[in-house]
Amino acid sequence: MSLTNEEVQMVQSSWGKCVPIANKAAELFYGKLFELDPSLQQLFKGDMKEQGKKLMTMITVAVRDLSDLDKIVGAVKELGLRHVGYGVKDEHYDTVGSALLWTLGQGLGDEFTTELEDAWTKVYQLLAGTMKKAAAEA
Repeated sequence: MSLTNEEVQMVQSSWGKCVPIANKAAELFYGKLFELDPSLQQLFKGDMKEQGKKLMTMITVAVRDLSDLDKIVGAVKELGLRHVGYGVKDEHYDTVGSALLWTLGQGLGDEFTTELEDAWTKVYQLLAGTMKKAAAEA
């Protein structure tokens, strides 16, 4: 799966609008994630504000380098390997994707069009697929 230049630009532009509200976005994301699957709370042992900062930083780095995926694929694979150690299973990625898209919709409002949602879905599937593949090969 590859991304078009237009999809990359749409995702990057929309994420730029989320960065100023990153703390709130992280709070919304984890609230939705745990609402969708309360069992996932047990996977998080530390400070959730700190976890939220890590999540937002990771998304920022991934989105920034979407136009050069080779630059981030190694880090994404490592992230997938680390997540195995945290107890993350393949089916959890779908829940995370749903929570992410919901959060983006909340943060972007009417700007979160079907076209933008489709672009974000592609990005998420690409990154999550890379993480899951790395985990399976471990």
